[in-house]
Amino acid sequence: MSKTVFRGYFGTYTKGESKGVYSFALDTEKEELTSLEVAAELQSPTYVSISENQKYLYAVAPGGLAAYEIDAEGGGLTPINKVDPREGTPCHVEPNPANEFAAAANYHDGTAVLYKVNPETGELIEQLDVAQQEGGGPHERQDAPHMHYSGFTKDGKYLIGVDLGTDEVVTYEYSGGSLRDVQRFTASPGAGPRHLAFHPNSKIAYVMTELSNEVLVLAFDQTDGSFELIQTVKAIPEDFTENSQGSAIHVSSDGRFVYAGNRGHDSIAVFEIDPETYQISLVEYAECGGHWPRDFVLDPSERFVVTTNEESSNAVLYKRDPETGKLSAAGSTLHVPTPVCVKFLK
Repeated sequence: MSKTVFRGYFGTYTKGESKGVYSFALDTEKEELTSLEVAAELQSPTYVSISENQKYLYAVAPGGLAAYEIDAEGGGLTPINKVDPREGTPCHVEPNPANEFAAAANYHDGTAVLYKVNPETGELIEQLDVAQQEGGGPHERQDAPHMHYSGFTKDGKYLIGVDLGTDEVVTYEYSGGSLRDVQRFTASPGAGPRHLAFHPNSKIAYVMTELSNEVLVLAFDQTDGSFELIQTVKAIPEDFTENSQGSAIHVSSDGRFVYAGNRGHDSIAVFEIDPETYQISLVEYAECGGHWPRDFVLDPSERFVVTTNEESSNAVLYKRDPETGKLSAAGSTLHVPTPVCVKFLK
């Protein structure tokens, strides 16, 4: 019998009533979000990631990262340790596929940071290296480098950094424990790239820009780590003139659809991927069910999507049509204090 209940986690800002990382459940038979509980008390764990083996959760924390062991049945998180060698708090964290390293992106000081991880215990061992970005851009938000994403390629060969402040996507080699800059892609001035998601074939990447609210379609050369622009598509209507900022971006596992979050337009843009060219075309704008959709995620069955609306403090459930890619409200909402990130256990 197929699994009908999936466990997930929210990362939040603790500037209000939030206590830290929350666990929740999605009941796919009842089409309902339930069982919201504080899983770990931590200051503003705005981004969380789960190891490939589903045993460990890593959260951004003041000065660095925090590691937790996951109770897959109850959803509880047992603290393992923290590493906090720096000032400030990262905005993104991801372990590599083998869970031997973890990378963090630091928005405020424009750095990508590499940490050593014990793959057997999940423990964060030490900070290994820091890659400092330089420069800026024409937008008022681009006064300095602002690294917003640091994620590993599926084969574990490269670490990819996305810098909103310098309009760059940077490819690093890291296998020796140090970050070596090997390639740079530069977006249009003022675009402000924020997050990146690879197509399942690993040959194409889709980048969400925060400042220009666009999706960039990039060809990725797995041999040398370089990116090349294929297409640029607006993620909001051309006639929408109010403030809107791009947020998260995700690709369905069948490689047919791209989903992009718009804060301000308060929507998730749904795009269909051409199977020959990998270019995208708009399917619809789905209302996010709240204000300021900071993140969203496809559930493990990919029949549902959960959005986190930061400024309305709610998470909203959507049904997803796998054939058309379209989203429709399922009628289930959770009150989650200032949610930022959402992740599921597989």
